Amino acid sequence: MQVWQVRASYDTKPYRRLMMQTWGAKVHPSPSTITESGRKILHDDPSSPGSLGIAISEAVEVAAKNADTKYCLGSVLNHVLLHQSVIGEECIKQMEAIGETPDVIIGCTGGGSNFAGLSFPFLREKLNKKINPIIRAVEPAACPSLTKGIYAYDYGDAAGLTPLMKMHTLGHNFVPDPIHAGGLRYHGMAPLISHIYELGLMEAIAIPQTECFQGAIQFARSEGLIAAPEPTHAIAETIREALKCRESGEAKVILTAMCGHGHFDLPAYDKYLHGNVVDLSLSYDQVKASLANIPKLKI
Repeated sequence: MQVWQVRASYDTKPYRRLMMQTWGAKVHPSPSTITESGRKILHDDPSSPGSLGIAISEAVEVAAKNADTKYCLGSVLNHVLLHQSVIGEECIKQMEAIGETPDVIIGCTGGGSNFAGLSFPFLREKLNKKINPIIRAVEPAACPSLTKGIYAYDYGDAAGLTPLMKMHTLGHNFVPDPIHAGGLRYHGMAPLISHIYELGLMEAIAIPQTECFQGAIQFARSEGLIAAPEPTHAIAETIREALKCRESGEAKVILTAMCGHGHFDLPAYDKYLHGNVVDLSLSYDQVKASLANIPKLKI
C-alpha cells in the first residue's frame, strides 16, 4: 500500500507516518517526485509544505493510471457528509437521554465532513422548527475558506483533476501555511455546507492556533483528554461561548465534538508549551492572489 501524506504533516507528525509504516504502508511526502502533479508543484516551489489539495491530486493521478486502484475521497463530497451524520444522530439520542437540547452547536471545519456530521441532523430538526440552535463553524485563521473565501465553482484538488464543485474556496492552488491542524488545511468547503452558509443557516468564525492550544490545555487539565489540533478550534470557541455566558448570567447548552485525540500530535503540544507556536493569518491580498486562477465559467 502506498500513502501520500501532506509534507507538513509528514515532517511534524512522525507518529502517524510510523503507524502506517508499521502496518506495511510505503509513505511518500506530498508533493512527491512520483507523480506528474507532485513534480510540477516541486518545480515551482521546491520547499512546498504541501496541502490536502495537492495530496488529493497525487492520489487521483495514481488511481487514474492504475486499473487495479480505486480512489475515494474521505471528506468534502456531499455523500461523505451524509455518512458522517451518524455523529449528530447519536448526539440527538444522547441529548434526549438527559432531557436537553443544544442552544449552540460548535464544530471545527476543514473540508467540512466532521462539522456536517455533527450539525446536519440538528439542522434537520431546526428546519422542522423543533429546535432553534445556533450552528457555528470554526476554521483556522490561516485557512479561512468560509470567512474569507468566495462562493464559486472550483476544483477539489490543486491540479484540477476532480470535477468542479460550487463551494466556498480560497482557490485550488492555495497552499496554506503549515499550521499544526493539518486536517483543516484545505482550500475549499463542502458544497452542502457552503450552500447552507449562503442561506444564513449557520455562522462561521476563524481562530488563530495559539488560542486553540491554550483552550486544549485547559480542556485536558479539566477533562483528562488531549485533543488533536483540529478539534481544539471548536474547543477554543466553546470556551469563548461559555465565558460569555458566565459574564451575562445566561444559561446555555453548548454542544461540540472532540473528533480526535492528540496522542500523535504531542510534538505540537511540546512546541506550544515551550512558546514556539506562532499565529498565522491570511490577508485579503493573499486571498485575492490565490483566487486569480479559479475557473471562469459562463453560466
